[in-house]
Amino acid sequence: MPEPLPPASSDFLAQALRNPANAAILDRWDALRLTDGWLVAGCLFQTVWNLRSGRPPQDGIKDYDLFYFDPADLSASGEQEVQSRVDEVLADLGITAEAKNQARVHLWYESFFGHPYPALRDARDGIDRFLVRETCVGVRPSAAGCEVYAPYGIETVAHGTLTRNALTPHPPLFDAKVASYRARWPWLRVVD
Repeated sequence: MPEPLPPASSDFLAQALRNPANAAILDRWDALRLTDGWLVAGCLFQTVWNLRSGRPPQDGIKDYDLFYFDPADLSASGEQEVQSRVDEVLADLGITAEAKNQARVHLWYESFFGHPYPALRDARDGIDRFLVRETCVGVRPSAAGCEVYAPYGIETVAHGTLTRNALTPHPPLFDAKVASYRARWPWLRVVD
């Protein structure tokens, strides 16, 4: 049975940072040098779900996604250079970190996922488009500590609901994502 729900943004951030890899990534943020960078998605909400389930914070987290936005370099080689820097900065953490330039997603998304994808304006635009609305979340360091971006609300992350995102209306992809999540956190429920 999942733990009681935490209050919104500050508790979400406190829980996400209980994952030592998330905390370490944010501690090394300046060295990553990501233009309009965000730590996003699974490593954040899956940490919260793990804690709510009474599991270790890092349990089952496959990778740590970093979004950035660099419209000046839309090349795959430019993205690979950023990835190499990320790999070097985070090498000792024993995690898989993936850096993706949101300025170039529209160039490869359709061939990979079978659906067109609009050119984005910034990294937050990419966060807005995760298949499941409750997973649309990102954090990054700020002068006040940490900035949390959750366009559909942060409180929904802990509720365990999974809602289709109207910006990416791809039912088979959504269903596959939900099946993956529910295999690890069976208490999650789909909401139409």
